[in-house]
Amino acid sequence: MLQTSGRESITVLPEHALPNQPPQILTVATTGASGSIFLRQLLLVVERDKRIQTVNFIASDSGLRVLAEELTIKGRSNVIGQILGASSLAKSSASTRGSASRSARASPKIHQQSNADAMIVLPCSVGTLARIAHGDASHLIERAADVCLKEKRPLVLCVRETPLNKIHIRNMYRAADAGATIFPLIPAFYYRPATLDALAREFAYRLLSHVGLPQAAAFRWKG
Repeated sequence: MLQTSGRESITVLPEHALPNQPPQILTVATTGASGSIFLRQLLLVVERDKRIQTVNFIASDSGLRVLAEELTIKGRSNVIGQILGASSLAKSSASTRGSASRSARASPKIHQQSNADAMIVLPCSVGTLARIAHGDASHLIERAADVCLKEKRPLVLCVRETPLNKIHIRNMYRAADAGATIFPLIPAFYYRPATLDALAREFAYRLLSHVGLPQAAAFRWKG
């Protein structure tokens, strides 16, 4: 708080709240759509990014079921540790949607409750998209997204569904009209990825660049 020569005071915002600053607090949510390898690569990248101080990780019940099928995650304990495996730098923790007894803490970087500078939903099911688009904030993921929209903070929805019907398309329009970015889970192939992990990692790089966190290792088109 600064005091001027008169009686009026000026509130000084913390550095991470200033415009054009890379997000230091990031929320990453996962839902019941397929694409867990993309989530894993995103978390691996943010785990190594020193600009990010805190990540709020939220997994819906359906998201946990998909993680179990695609990444062989077992139960609700040490979810982040299981996703990242030996690559974890022990600076993140995870929370599943629901009661505090279901929380799984792996390290200090990720927390369930914290104001976020930006939010990524990866993958984003069309059910989650619909609830966000219609302002249904009855669950933790949708509530966090609703806060981002009302506070004019970046909200990126990596929608993963095909084919799309008119309801899905209208909901994407509604969410975009409210301020969200629709970032479909569509990887690039022009850099000729040799593995699925490389494919998913490059998508994570593009995604983070979109929220103000460009990655030095990202492919740069030179054509």
